[in-house]
Amino acid sequence: MQVLTKRYPKNCLLTVMDRYLAVARNMEQVVMIPSLLRDVQLSVHGCQAQSGAPDLYNYFTMLKAIRVDVDHGLLPRQEWQAKVAGGQTQGAENEVAEMEETEEEGVLGLLDLEAQFHLHFSSLHHILTHLTLKAEEVTRKYLEIMGQDM
Repeated sequence: MQVLTKRYPKNCLLTVMDRYLAVARNMEQVVMIPSLLRDVQLSVHGCQAQSGAPDLYNYFTMLKAIRVDVDHGLLPRQEWQAKVAGGQTQGAENEVAEMEETEEEGVLGLLDLEAQFHLHFSSLHHILTHLTLKAEEVTRKYLEIMGQDM
């Protein structure tokens, strides 16, 4: 596993991001045959996953894609929307999305910027921490499947 070289305060967003990146890179280096993760469910605290929950292969690909986004930045908005929609965006959908954005911006404009920042900052901190735990779990489960100890 890679060691963090930068020193930031414990709850600093950069610390959380660096930890996620290190754990996700480690997961990618350890998981040599991702197809072994297909149809393997993520167990949470010793309990079985709910039916219909994504398998570890889906978690692996999601965590890998998010790591690339965190490392290299986001796609421009139009490219991201085209990617999500599979390149089949329709004019009516775009109009509805633009109307929703305008309403959303109006509501957010009323909120205090500091409150908005705190909300998004804490949400991102929570999400990155959760993704780090998922990446560690995928790595642990893969090593378990391969018969190796972590």
